[in-house]
Amino acid sequence: MPFALIAAANTAIAAAKAGCKLYKDIKNAAGDVKEVLDDLKKQFAAKPNPSVEEKKQYNEEVQRVQTIAKTDPNEALGDIGEHLGKFMDAYDAIIKLFLKEEMEAKKVYKGEESVGRRALRRVLIRSRLDSMLAEIRTEMTWNAPPELGDLWTRFEKMWERINHEQSIARAEELRKAQIAAWQRARTISKAKALATWIGAILFVQVWLWAVLIMIRKSQTYQSLSSYVWQ
Repeated sequence: MPFALIAAANTAIAAAKAGCKLYKDIKNAAGDVKEVLDDLKKQFAAKPNPSVEEKKQYNEEVQRVQTIAKTDPNEALGDIGEHLGKFMDAYDAIIKLFLKEEMEAKKVYKGEESVGRRALRRVLIRSRLDSMLAEIRTEMTWNAPPELGDLWTRFEKMWERINHEQSIARAEELRKAQIAAWQRARTISKAKALATWIGAILFVQVWLWAVLIMIRKSQTYQSLSSYVWQ
């Protein structure tokens, strides 16, 4: 399981959701920050003996309100887009690993993992991908700032189009790779056949030379050669 990538995707989802909430808080608190802080201070002062945890909660809420007051709405929108981009980066990386798993499944497996374990991993990856995508789709459809409009709908349409184009490109790349692999295998096969023939010819030549040498060294050849006119 690509735990690091899944963790990165989950972090990006959480950050995008926090960004949507921050943007809403900025819009809702516009012009009322001082009143909110005064009200928080008044509520806290009314407690006779606030606990350590209550003091911590008060300080955190004050800090949150101050952050809201200082944050530019446009900057918050930009941060949402940045977090969505990080999510898609992690999502695409996980998809590539998933596709790699599918491609490897079409080859003879020589590892130690069982078929069941590998099948379970693929199912878990696919399930987590679907879950993360559904979560971010829901957030961006129902809780995204209205200024973004139908951003997610337009994004999904473009994403689907690019994925379709990429699937065609991957299929063409795979076809070329298969042709190249076949050509390499054919070249190697021809080279091996040629080497076999050359080896066979050399063997026959060496064998003939050896036979001729043996004949020349034989007693019969030497006795017959004495009749040859020198």
